[in-house]
Amino acid sequence: MPAPTIAAGGGPMHRHLTRWQRLIQRLRHYYESDTRDGTRFRYCLLVFDIVTILFVVVSSFVPHNKLIELLNYFFGICIVADLAARFIISRHRRQELVHPATWADMAAAASFLAPAVAEAAGFLRVLRTVRLLHTYQLLARLRHDSPWFRRHEDAVLAAVHLAVFIFIMTGLVYGTQHQTNPAITDYIDALYFTVTTLTTTGFGDITLSGREGRLISIAVMILGVTLFLNLVRALLRPAKVRFHCPNCGLLRHDPDAVHCKACGELLNIPDEGRIL
Repeated sequence: MPAPTIAAGGGPMHRHLTRWQRLIQRLRHYYESDTRDGTRFRYCLLVFDIVTILFVVVSSFVPHNKLIELLNYFFGICIVADLAARFIISRHRRQELVHPATWADMAAAASFLAPAVAEAAGFLRVLRTVRLLHTYQLLARLRHDSPWFRRHEDAVLAAVHLAVFIFIMTGLVYGTQHQTNPAITDYIDALYFTVTTLTTTGFGDITLSGREGRLISIAVMILGVTLFLNLVRALLRPAKVRFHCPNCGLLRHDPDAVHCKACGELLNIPDEGRIL
């Protein structure tokens, strides 16, 4: 007789689990499983991160009041809870602890829970969207659920990476310059400088002072131009479909490919069909 298995909803062995083991099992069900509940939960996390970013942008133009303060604490607690849940279910906790995205989440949570201390680090929270796009099977789910995402995946990811970089550098410019540079009075000024520097427009009406400011400008120009050109390349490159060649492993093929152009292997690329 086969040994009984552990099921999320209960079973012969489930009642023998400790509360801690049941908690880990439940969290992994939501964070890692391919069930409908797990998929919905991860989509909700993505929506939460988008709302978080919108709140950061909008609240920078609104005078701080009691409501803004309470929302800061709410978002901070939610980020801490998500960070703790991911650490609990991690099978490699030491690697999870030193992962750059984990530190970015910690900085984001600090900026919410202590906005006066870590205001500039608040823009690091947009890294959570990139984390969600690259973990918890969300990319695979988006490819499965959205034909539009499958066709434009490279462009979408390139745009997300560019947007994340712009917000991070905007926060860095504001955090290092707003107290000493009279040209940087709010996030709009910092965003304006970042975009004009990234696009090499360089109107010259806003400049960063000191050696620190010059290093930031260099980073914006070098990294920003690279990400911008990557986005342009993704937009202009002919459309490809993702399909793993069983012989040579080539991942990208022409939408109407019958044979792999690298090894000639016969392909069977799924197609939703098109009605003319």
